[in-house]
Amino acid sequence: MKIALTGSSGLIGRGITALARKRGHDLVLIDRIAPPETQDKALPFILTEATDYEAMVAAFKGCDAVIHMAAIPSPGRDPDHVIHNNNVVGSYNALRAAAEHGITRVCQASSVNAIGHSYSRKPRYDYFPIDEKHPNYSEEPYSLSKWICEEQGEAFARRYEDMSIASMRFHYVAPAIGPVVTSFAGNTNYPNYLWAWTQLEAAADACLLSVEKPFKGHEAFYIVSPITFSRTPSLELAGRHFPDVPVTGDLSGHKSFFNSGKAERILGWKHPIISP
Repeated sequence: MKIALTGSSGLIGRGITALARKRGHDLVLIDRIAPPETQDKALPFILTEATDYEAMVAAFKGCDAVIHMAAIPSPGRDPDHVIHNNNVVGSYNALRAAAEHGITRVCQASSVNAIGHSYSRKPRYDYFPIDEKHPNYSEEPYSLSKWICEEQGEAFARRYEDMSIASMRFHYVAPAIGPVVTSFAGNTNYPNYLWAWTQLEAAADACLLSVEKPFKGHEAFYIVSPITFSRTPSLELAGRHFPDVPVTGDLSGHKSFFNSGKAERILGWKHPIISP
């Protein structure tokens, strides 16, 4: 399969590139940042912005699938309107350029924040563990942009009935759990992250599975480790920090506050169990 990969110079993009090559896929790498020196120079690379629609159309020519990872990955690093507009327009361009070429398999980066989460003033949760049926309470530009990107996926799947579009709800992607634990050690706001993370190779695997496995329409998937990065049991964490949120599923032991069962059922994806 020949895959157009936007955001190829970023962390997840590099992880997808490495795993895709192992699986025998061809790639067209696309980013506004030059590839790292360690990147295979034999791979085609296009330097451009995802917000440039004509460039996306040209870059996707001859490809069988699109994995769209290009985005501003969190709030705070750019003005609100830049974050929102960059992410929303980039997603639309990737979806529309894919449709123009008749490409039916598309994966795009979403986030657990598509429902409103880490960056909300006071996150609102209706129940734990959270699944894809949880309502949206987004309030800031990054979360809003991710929710709109998913809604764009829904719209394209309605209009182009042969398309399969996956929106991947990652959480704090990292190569290993050690740096995640260290980064939250002095963070007094860590409950807002629900002690969740995603291993890089598992994130890459989910993206590739989403364009390899047959399904129709648009689907959002939580792509999160099945256990937290905390050494405190999950029920104790829930009772201490979110006593008013009902626990409607299994939070025994150190199980995650996010339910990734849908990705397991539809994609056959599995995140390794990694203890802190």
